[in-house]
Amino acid sequence: MVENQNPPRVALDWKEDDTLDIQPSGSWGRILKASGNQSVTAGLIWRTSLLGSKGKQVDADSTDFALGFVDAMQPGDAAETLLLSQMAATHMAVMMLARQLNHVDTIAQKDCAEKALNKTARTFAAQMDTLKRYRSKGQQTVRVERVTVNEGGQAIVGDVQHGGRGDGES
Repeated sequence: MVENQNPPRVALDWKEDDTLDIQPSGSWGRILKASGNQSVTAGLIWRTSLLGSKGKQVDADSTDFALGFVDAMQPGDAAETLLLSQMAATHMAVMMLARQLNHVDTIAQKDCAEKALNKTARTFAAQMDTLKRYRSKGQQTVRVERVTVNEGGQAIVGDVQHGGRGDGES
């Protein structure tokens, strides 16, 4: 694993004219290349800068975490970049919901927190599966542990396609 010593980061500051000043720093090459253009990268920065924010109170650490996750996962294209940013946001939500579950006072709060945590954690797992399938380009690997061919039998090694019924044979 190659460690990025200078990960992408942002400094965030609400200005008096109600605009959010975002100052990127660090290494953005991998994200910019995968995003495909500056507009996608700018959108990613803007949306992740709002993670963890509440009103005009911003959380640059949450933004840096999300951007660092996207960078560390080495996205290959814009679709992966966006999916990885969603995964970072989902992970943050899972952790927030887990914290809430640990601080409930009533059974109703516990039930609600458990339900939300469960759904969000399953969403993250589905996102991981989607990323895995996308990166494999739909290819599946089948590993055969043991094959026995008895005397007089035949074994075929390679790509085998079977049409089954309806392929012209009765």
